[in-house]
Amino acid sequence: MGNREDLLAGARRCLFDKGYARTTVRDIATAAGVSMAAIGYHFGTKEALLTEALAEATREWGTDLEHALTQLPDETDPWQRFADRWDAVLATLAAHRGVWSATFDALAHPEARARLAENLDEARSGLARLFDGVAETDTGAARSLGTLYQALLTGVAAQYLIDPESAPTGSDLAEALRRITDPTR
Repeated sequence: MGNREDLLAGARRCLFDKGYARTTVRDIATAAGVSMAAIGYHFGTKEALLTEALAEATREWGTDLEHALTQLPDETDPWQRFADRWDAVLATLAAHRGVWSATFDALAHPEARARLAENLDEARSGLARLFDGVAETDTGAARSLGTLYQALLTGVAAQYLIDPESAPTGSDLAEALRRITDPTR
């Protein structure tokens, strides 16, 4: 690997071990085995490097999520399909806990928040495609469904980070939606 790749790998380890806010330039340089000046040369700032490392880790989580969802059986019952998909989400949250911890930590930092905002529409349409097969060209459906899935994802991830044992399961979420859509239940 070159210095740039070493820096990304080191920044990622630091993000997962120390978080966005507590990681220093020295921490990253030490983890990467390069000089502190290399950060400025390749990324300009520590924040730009951390944000890029977080974006890279988030893309990997997205790839794992897509793989997990495409491996699910083709369930005809929509409630069971919904529950199965959210159970798969929970499994990926467990496998990528560091990404989610770092993401919530990064929200307090303007540069990271701006980068996350830049990618929000893409994330929403990707979630709509993964969960419901919505074509990216169907911008209305992608936006409305993607917004709901993004809100659920963020909330479920936060609950999982706080207390994994009591985070809602896919069945919990499906049952709640059933109650909303049929209040007589």
